Amino acid sequence: MRTTIACQGMRTIDLIRLGYDETPGDAIDREVPVEAPIAVEYNGIGYAVMMGTPTDLEDFVTGFTLSEGLAEAHELSEPQIVPVEDGWIARLNLPPRSLPRILDRARSRVSESGCGICGIDSIAAALAPLPGVTARIEVTRAAIARALAALGDHQLLGQATGATHAAAFCSPSGEILAAREDVGRHNALDKLIGALARTGRLPATGFVLLSARCSQELVEKCVRAGFPMLVTISAPTSLAIDRAREAGLTLAVLARHDTLLLAHDPNRQVA
Repeated sequence: MRTTIACQGMRTIDLIRLGYDETPGDAIDREVPVEAPIAVEYNGIGYAVMMGTPTDLEDFVTGFTLSEGLAEAHELSEPQIVPVEDGWIARLNLPPRSLPRILDRARSRVSESGCGICGIDSIAAALAPLPGVTARIEVTRAAIARALAALGDHQLLGQATGATHAAAFCSPSGEILAAREDVGRHNALDKLIGALARTGRLPATGFVLLSARCSQELVEKCVRAGFPMLVTISAPTSLAIDRAREAGLTLAVLARHDTLLLAHDPNRQVA
C-alpha cells in the first residue's frame, strides 16, 4: 500500500551527472517527488491553493481544515479529490457555522511548501493566542531514540528522492503508528493530523516526530491538533520556542542519534 503511494508521489527524470573535471558526463535516471498545486474548496468556495505532493490528499485536506480551526473532526464530510489539468482539487463540506470564517478568509494563497501563513495581513491575527495543551504523556529518551531510528523505514518517498519531509505519530514507547510524507513539511504534518482524525486515533496519546526544522507554524498545528509533545530533527526558530512555551507544548529539537535539546518541558514528560 505505502509502496504504491510512494510511486504515485514521484517521477523519474533523465539527468546528466557531471564531475568538476573534464570527464564527460553520464546520463542517469533520478527519482524526484511530484510537486503540484492543490486547490482547497469548502462548500464550493475556493479557500486556498497549496503546493504539495499529491498523495494522501484526503488526509491532507482533513488535517489542513483542522489546523485552520474551521471545524471539528466529527463535523467533516468525506473529502472529494478531483484531478484537474496541472493539479488537484480537494473538496470538503463544512457545517454552516464555518461559513463566516470561510467567506472572511477565502483567498487565493499560493505558498512554497504550503506554510499557511502567507496572505495574513494582521500580525495580531497571525499570532493569535493558542489554546493550552492539556494532554500528558511520559516518554523516555530511549523511546525518542527508538522512533528516530525507525523513521527512515517510513520514508519511502524520501528514500527514493531525498527531497521530502516526514511527519510521524509515535506511541509513548517510541513505536511509529502512522507517518506521512510531502515536499512541504507543513503539508506532511497536515496529512498526519488528517490521517489520525480519519482513523479515530487520538493525538493526545502520543507525540509527533518531524524530519524538518521547527517553525512556529508547526508548533501551532500541533497545539491545535491536541498533541502533548513535538520532537524535530532540525533546529527551532525563536518564535517556535516562544509559542510552545506559551501553549505548554513539550518541545524537543535537534534530536539526533546521540543527543537532543529540550526546549520546553513544563510537566517533565521527557524522562
